Amino acid sequence: MGTAVADGSPAPRTWHLFCRVVDNYGDIGVCWRLARQLHRQHGREVTLWLDELASLQALQPAVDTTRARQECEGVHIRHWAAALPPLDPTDIGEVVIEAFACELPAAYLALMQATRPLWINLEYLSAEEWVVRCHRAPSPRLGLRKFFFFPGFSEGTGGLLWEPEPLHPRQAEPPPATLLHRLLQELEVTGPLPATRLAISLFAYENRAAGELLGALSEAPGGVHLLVPQGRISPAIDAWLGEPLPPGGSCCRGGLTVTALPFMTQRQYDRLLAACDLNFVRGEDSFVRGQMVARPLLWQIYPQQEAAHLVKLEAFLARYTAAMPPPLAAIIVEAHRCWNGAAACRKDDWLGLLSQLPTWQAEARRWQGQLQRLGDLASNLVAFAGNQV
Repeated sequence: MGTAVADGSPAPRTWHLFCRVVDNYGDIGVCWRLARQLHRQHGREVTLWLDELASLQALQPAVDTTRARQECEGVHIRHWAAALPPLDPTDIGEVVIEAFACELPAAYLALMQATRPLWINLEYLSAEEWVVRCHRAPSPRLGLRKFFFFPGFSEGTGGLLWEPEPLHPRQAEPPPATLLHRLLQELEVTGPLPATRLAISLFAYENRAAGELLGALSEAPGGVHLLVPQGRISPAIDAWLGEPLPPGGSCCRGGLTVTALPFMTQRQYDRLLAACDLNFVRGEDSFVRGQMVARPLLWQIYPQQEAAHLVKLEAFLARYTAAMPPPLAAIIVEAHRCWNGAAACRKDDWLGLLSQLPTWQAEARRWQGQLQRLGDLASNLVAFAGNQV
């Protein structure tokens, strides 16, 4: 399944991807998707080195946390322990991806100096202008070829991580309500689906604006079904409801039905995003998926010291809303600032946002098409590596 570059020489076949778990499931979520896609779509032999197998097991239950070496979905998985087992040159990939500046182990680096692979530092996603200048920039180290590779939202970046084949081909896609009903059955969620106008997913870190949001949703015309994947926002939901909501359970307050969802695989979560009218997403992995299913979304960016994350948020919002009708753009920007602690939002602000969902849905489809024209991250990485042979 190998390919060749323009001069006929073989493209790199063995790829090693190193990942440290920093944000529970964000980093491994990105790396696991990338590893699977490099193997499935491009036929590469991929080894994922991971320091915490439990986080991957949550996303893919077939992973065995007791095994230092295993294979799952065609990807070789190796436990990146503090002390690696003895290595030899055959253990080194032709392409080595250091995800999010995770710092490769010394023993592996030593052998890289003998085998001289292509070394790529895959960076975090950002919409800031400087990304284009730094994308694919060389950064030689220890006499080895090393390059920065930046995902992004514009020409001159590596694009986003998405599969070229749609998650749900539109010609065969059932209505979102049917998608949601099937998913909830699969997750063994109890109780009938509420007859509400809107389905909203809420995947978030802790957030002081949660109570105001829930209060507004409880008064939304036509009712709202709020689906909350198990996570860091769950205690705030329980506090607002005044009672613990176990995974799989539902609770009603006014016109709002809240359903707590058990932990899902990546594919199940992707289906949830596709089935909802509005998705609250967080970090990077769910943020990208929310855009690529062409649904309205509100992003909670991972907080950083000295509010550095707000600069990145504003850079994204400037790109995301640039071609939108000004009234819609203003509402979306203000809602993001509120959800990320940079502004105060009132109940009427949230209700006004919901009233804009039909217009926003059309804009979400346009934005998806714009991102697709950049190509997908995995394919862009493969092309870049082939050109470096």
